[in-house]
Amino acid sequence: MRKVLPLTLTGLLALSACQFTGHDDDHAEQARRLNTMAAFPLHSYLPDPASDDGKTIVKAQWLLAKRCMIGLGYAGFSALDTSTVESTYPVRKGNAPLSSSVGDDSPYGVDDPDLAAQRGYHLRDPEKDSQPQEWPDDQYLALTGAFGSGDSHLAHGHAIPEGGCLGRATRTLYGAPPKATKVGGLKLTGSFALAMELWYESHKQARKDPAWKKADRAWSACMKKKGFHYSDPDQATDDFAWHRTDGPSEKETKTATADARCKLDTDYIRTVHTIDIRAQKAAIGGHKADLDRVLAADARALDKAQSVIDQES
Repeated sequence: MRKVLPLTLTGLLALSACQFTGHDDDHAEQARRLNTMAAFPLHSYLPDPASDDGKTIVKAQWLLAKRCMIGLGYAGFSALDTSTVESTYPVRKGNAPLSSSVGDDSPYGVDDPDLAAQRGYHLRDPEKDSQPQEWPDDQYLALTGAFGSGDSHLAHGHAIPEGGCLGRATRTLYGAPPKATKVGGLKLTGSFALAMELWYESHKQARKDPAWKKADRAWSACMKKKGFHYSDPDQATDDFAWHRTDGPSEKETKTATADARCKLDTDYIRTVHTIDIRAQKAAIGGHKADLDRVLAADARALDKAQSVIDQES
């Protein structure tokens, strides 16, 4: 899901590369700073698995799930080193998703012409991404409770809890989950669901802003001058041609380089980021009490998670 934000627009800066002389480095650095998840106000309401607090929560979830699995009759789990699975979510054996190095976690896509010239849109590093761990059918079901047609809801004669052992672990830390919501066609549950829903909906609204559409047109016109025909950056990033190869083609690197250059030359990222921010702030203002409850639940869950870890020490 791509995201975007607010700024009072007095017109797009249709500047050429030469006009950035003396200022290009600062301009590019600002674009890269804004082109991160942390540059959005709703980010503070989302879990960050890479943070110390996030790692504490995940470690406790797996420790609790391990106890649950032993209780379901999986005695071998007593020897499970949870540190080997903490960064992954279980995948049913034989159903591991196909990985792709296309894209990254930048909300607005490529923003560095030099990097784009080397890697195109293949910016994700498979070595650094957490690889899903596959589990045998029975263990996968006991861990996740993700039953399919014909799957048994029992493990060694014991009823598998709702959401599996990992679901039970999450409820132990956070309490009963809030009502599930759909975001972009995906069903989401958990304390982060509201923030994700607000992010998705506010971004959708932001893209309707005339200033955003003007930014898309300016970027598209810049690309057209370079020989590339896309209506907006998402269309370029999501071009299926880039997914057909493990590495970037010459056409891809040239497209991505032009993409990044045009974002800088038209001040695209700062412009749309400002619109996105305005939309997110409005969304936060309309749901402040609910979002504050999310933060309070996160704080309580962190305290419980630390207690779980301390008990294992």
